[in-house]
Order: sequence, then structure tokens, then C-alpha cells
Amino acid sequence: MEKPVRRSRRAASSPVNEPAADHAAAKRAPRAPRAPAPPTDSAPASPATGLPEAVADTTVPPALPGSAIEPRRPRGRPRKTAEELDDGNRRRKLIEGAARLFRSKGFDAASTRDIAAAAGMHSGSPFYHFESKSALLYAVMDEGMVMAAHSQSNALALLPAQATPRERLRVLVRHHFEILLGPNSDFIPVMLYEWRSLSPAQRKGIARVKDAYEGAWMPVLQALADQRVLLAEPAVARLFIFGALNWSVQWFDPKRGLSLDQLTEQALALFIRETP
Repeated sequence: MEKPVRRSRRAASSPVNEPAADHAAAKRAPRAPRAPAPPTDSAPASPATGLPEAVADTTVPPALPGSAIEPRRPRGRPRKTAEELDDGNRRRKLIEGAARLFRSKGFDAASTRDIAAAAGMHSGSPFYHFESKSALLYAVMDEGMVMAAHSQSNALALLPAQATPRERLRVLVRHHFEILLGPNSDFIPVMLYEWRSLSPAQRKGIARVKDAYEGAWMPVLQALADQRVLLAEPAVARLFIFGALNWSVQWFDPKRGLSLDQLTEQALALFIRETP
């Protein structure tokens, strides 16, 4: 009988054990190093998300109007564009140019072409801001009276609280001469000259501003009447005083050497008497 062949230990190892050996070898093998994480300061962070811009670029773009989610709108009124601001300047130039021409040439003789040329515009440009020459005339009178009422309030506010009625009347008269005869004094004379050129509805609008301006004189005139310094009834005295002051645009000539301050003192001597 033949002797059984003795197998070597290496040959006797079963193939089933090979995966286990491979697993053990893999376990003993060193691990591959991980890829380093990108540094946090390698890219600037997006101000909207706080993430690097490379990540922020992958976010969803802002939603369009009408979508489910709309971006938040900034608070406050939007700023006026340069064109809108320029339109306001053009309108102002038209009003100032029209006031000069209406005073010097009259409403009927001043054409829209003349007014546009005075403002440095094309002949049809005034109708972009005003529907007609009559509407422009109304704007001249209305804005003139509004500015006069505003500056009159400021002039009275500068007086001390203990100012006498005569001192207040002097401020009122001096201010009125300023808007009649001083620089930029075309607005109120246009109202005096061209009142009949307004429509009935326009006259009512101007009358409201004019009555508010003249109404500020009544407490002062009433105080002077209570002191027996003003002898006329205050409401009638107001009409006389404004009639006399307004007529000065016809005869006053600064070249004669009389200043507005001197003219004011002459008017006060005419309207009220000095207390003994």
C-alpha cells in the first residue's frame, strides 16, 4: 500500500481562507490621507449668505415680481432721477421767465415762444409742464402768493414776543415793499396787473391765498386801533393800506434815492399816528 502523500501546511490552506487573509492585509495597510478641506479664507464670503462666493453662486437667483417669493423692497421713497430733478428746474425757469414777461409785456403780448426762449427751451416745451398759457399765468400768481405768505410768516417769527403793534406793522409794511419792489418782485405785480385774465375758478384759488396773506395784518391793525393809534376801522384800513402800498409799483424809482426802509417809515407816518 502506497503511503499517503503528506501535504504541506502551505498547500493545505483552504482557498476559503484567502479572503480573510486579504481583509487582514487590507486592515494592516495604512489608510490613504484625506483631501484637505479648503481653507475658510480662500474665498471671500458672500454678504447675502455668509458662505464663500463659490458656494453662494449656486444659490437660487432672486424671485421675479409675481412669483411666490419676492425680494424685500427697500423702505422709503425712491430717489428722484436726474431727469425728474431737471424737470423741476425747467418748470421753475418757466415760471420765473413767464413772470418777467407777463410784467414787462403783459399777458396777451407775451407768447409761449417768448416764454420758452426766456427759459432756454424749445417753443413747444412749456406745454409739457402747463396745459395752456392761462395755466402758466395761474401758476405764476399762485406760487408768488405762496412764497410771499411764507416769507411774511418768517419775518414775523423773527420778532421778539414783546414787540409792539407798531413794530409788527413796520415789519409787515417793509416785507410787502420787498415783494413788490425788491429782487425777484415780478410775481405780485403780475397778480395786480393781470387779475382779469384769470378765469372765475382761478380767481377763487388765488383769492384764498391772498386773503390768508392779508389776514395776518388784522390782529396788528386791531391792536393799533385798541391803542387809538389807528383811527380807521381795521378792516377798512387794511384795504386802504394795501391799495396805497400796491400802487407804489407804478411810481417808485430806486434812482431817486429813497430806500425801502425810508419808504416804510413814510408809509407808517401816513397810516398811524405817534403816541404822545
